[in-house]
Amino acid sequence: MEQVFWEELNEELQKGISKKGHPFRYMTFATVGLDHLARLRTVVLRKLTENLDLTIYTDRRSKKVSHIKENNNVSILLYHPKKLLQIKIEGKAKIIEDPEILKKYWNGIQPNSRKDYITKKAPGTVIKNPDLVTYMDDEHHFCMIEVEPYKIEYLKLKRPNHIRVKFSKEGKKWGEEFLIP
Repeated sequence: MEQVFWEELNEELQKGISKKGHPFRYMTFATVGLDHLARLRTVVLRKLTENLDLTIYTDRRSKKVSHIKENNNVSILLYHPKKLLQIKIEGKAKIIEDPEILKKYWNGIQPNSRKDYITKKAPGTVIKNPDLVTYMDDEHHFCMIEVEPYKIEYLKLKRPNHIRVKFSKEGKKWGEEFLIP
């Protein structure tokens, strides 16, 4: 029976990549650095493998990158408001540093979207006027983060009973068990 829920979460995650406007395109990404404070931000789901490894893009100078270097355990939260479906993912993040991979994906980014990775100052730097952000012409700070999940929780809010299933990765296989919502 749990297989039905596994298939649904797989399909919805894939739609986050392929279907414009799908709510799983944007997800809440949480890291915890040495300050032991959870930091959350909305990121865009860029790639999903058959193993459910998720990839996002970021500026390598961002706090999320330094947090991952300090503690690579991360959490992701996705919510589909029409289906009342929440997916919570826990996993290990790694920063993709292979120059050939980065070049391949950098070349696939639309020119107007590249501005996110070419600011002269790092993300989070205080500025006096948002209209005065300056950009580099010949350099970028594009980076990719890949998350390998080890636990995924599926929660479907419905009546008469909510359904909650925990999927845990054991080696290369996923085990599952129902939980009380």
